[in-house]
Amino acid sequence: MCVRGEAVPDSTLQEFTQDLHREVDIRAGDNAAVEFREEAFTEYVLELLAEHNEADGAEVVPSIRWESRGSMPAAKLNAWALSGDGATLDLFVSLYHGTVEPKEIGLPETRRQFKLATGFLRRVCDGFHRILEESNAAYRAAQMIHEAQGSLNTVRLFFLTDGIVRSLDVEEEPYNELEVRFVVWDLEKLSRLRVGHREVIELDFEKDFDGAIPCIQTRDATGEYWTYLMYFPGPLLARIYGEHGQRLLERNVRAFLQVKGKINKGLQQTLRDEPHRFLAYNNGLCCTAAKVRFEKRKDGQMGLAWVRDFQIVNGGQTTASIYHAMKKERLDISSVVVQVKLTELRQPERITEIVPLIAKFANSQNKVNAADLAANGPFHQQLEALSRTVWAPAIGGLARGTHWYYERARGSYLDDKARQGTPARRRDWEKQNPPNQKFTKTDLAKYEHAWLGQPHGVCFGAEKNFVRFAERMEEDGEPEVTLDYFRHTVAKAILWRTAEKLFDTLDLEGYRANSVAYAVAWLAEKSGRRIDLNRIWTEQRLSLALCEAVKTVCNEAWEHLNHQQGNVGEASKKAECWEAFRKKAIDLGDAWKKELAEQAYVAPRSEEEALAAEWEKWRHRFIADPRTMEGLEAYTGKEWMRSRRRDPVSVYALLTWEQLRQRPGLGLKKIRALVEMLEIAALE
Repeated sequence: MCVRGEAVPDSTLQEFTQDLHREVDIRAGDNAAVEFREEAFTEYVLELLAEHNEADGAEVVPSIRWESRGSMPAAKLNAWALSGDGATLDLFVSLYHGTVEPKEIGLPETRRQFKLATGFLRRVCDGFHRILEESNAAYRAAQMIHEAQGSLNTVRLFFLTDGIVRSLDVEEEPYNELEVRFVVWDLEKLSRLRVGHREVIELDFEKDFDGAIPCIQTRDATGEYWTYLMYFPGPLLARIYGEHGQRLLERNVRAFLQVKGKINKGLQQTLRDEPHRFLAYNNGLCCTAAKVRFEKRKDGQMGLAWVRDFQIVNGGQTTASIYHAMKKERLDISSVVVQVKLTELRQPERITEIVPLIAKFANSQNKVNAADLAANGPFHQQLEALSRTVWAPAIGGLARGTHWYYERARGSYLDDKARQGTPARRRDWEKQNPPNQKFTKTDLAKYEHAWLGQPHGVCFGAEKNFVRFAERMEEDGEPEVTLDYFRHTVAKAILWRTAEKLFDTLDLEGYRANSVAYAVAWLAEKSGRRIDLNRIWTEQRLSLALCEAVKTVCNEAWEHLNHQQGNVGEASKKAECWEAFRKKAIDLGDAWKKELAEQAYVAPRSEEEALAAEWEKWRHRFIADPRTMEGLEAYTGKEWMRSRRRDPVSVYALLTWEQLRQRPGLGLKKIRALVEMLEIAALE
């Protein structure tokens, strides 16, 4: 049965409703079709849920509904996700009204929506994909879920709506030995997902978990934090994870990395064969909390009785593996013990600064990728700072200047607006920061990747594309966030959003985001990346000639994608699909070409060309060098890559620039460090 939280004040709810509908309008553009707006609503809500670790990795599909036929029940699907370990399936159905006054949703409608979600589950378990066309948007979901049945333990059915659900008296029943849970996210509950309104986890060990946990404590001399060391029984940890799931890992740098990984396979083997040695083999957990309370146990020891805002910042793999072993493998984990270091952060204002560092430096089991911590890095912070201070040119003599608001942290736009105080001040702030000029880190990633000719990466979806974006910056180095960089980023946003609006005028059905990504990338490639971003920034719009070109290429992109074999969405993710469109000749006339800038807007590539020249200059001197990389490190006093210290220097020196760039794990940052070492060694 679902449980409702605290009520939301009417003023807050009304404001959130307006902002939500405005966000959907911006995403849906000029397309007024109910299905399209429901898809835009689903996409936005899933981003909110992912940001708060309530749901993760969901893939949105065009709203699809099937009526009952024979033994097949009525069904609906708006989005779906399989957890990394294959044990949890999330299915989402949405009901979007878009009305000024939120509609109340009674129990019959709530039950009907969950029945539609259950209907899809039943269909896919029975092999629904066998009667679907491969081009059907639900085909991949149906096939993958059917194949994953053997590993599934839990199915969560989500009902997403901009209405207000008044009754949650919906009974959950197992299906095919699967644990089925119902989750409602209505307008009231969604409105609480704001910056500073995260629902924290409280654990009462004294009341709910068989007593306080024995521990020892030490205090930091500055009073910044206190640290406690203790041991958690395996069943206790599994029970906590079973009740709170991924919300325990909100400040963890990544989610469960599947049992397939080498580290997690080792964890499972220990749990299966030598559970009593788990404590000896495992590094344990690193956790944080905002408040703790202690009680004296019956044995006289001091024990941790209660903790607020409990988070696992390192050890998510250990926790999920123990739960996985107990639930899926049915292993006896009664002898499993895990060591826990709990840090009580006593200065709340520094939590966002300290926790990522704890996560980064505590991790020694699975590699932490830059994408996991990217949004807190200097690149995003500098871009955010410029977006608050740089005024976009006013269009027209009576117009006022505005900001393009970069929302680095989800919900900060609404939070900043709420801080303005009076309604008049909030309205004035919104005029200076129009909601249609807000862009997020996932928006930024798709603008950049389309511009750099990687639209197939954009088609993987917002979160996956952002991970690739962050990984690329980690490998190649972050661009310098100058005033020009910010202006050009905004120009790319205007180019993308204008392309979306122009696509909507073509009366084409579906795959707008995919087609726009391909169209923007094609124009960037064919122009030599000389579309005049400075002019777009100055005029805050595209010229008529460029609009006509964009419109034509959007149409061609849609035609190209819809002539691919199999599922269009899956085909658009393939490099060969993009390569075929990139080579396509499209007659656009000369008007748009006459407006191109003299130089390309590709500063990172210019840097790469300079680095390539340096590589070719120095590498030839080391082709016969007998040293290893460790020897070169010792000679130059530089440290390169620990994992490659035994490699001969000559192995790299023999490579051309193109060959070097193809070596895995060698981004521009690492190559730049290698070139510096060669230069030092050559000149001494």
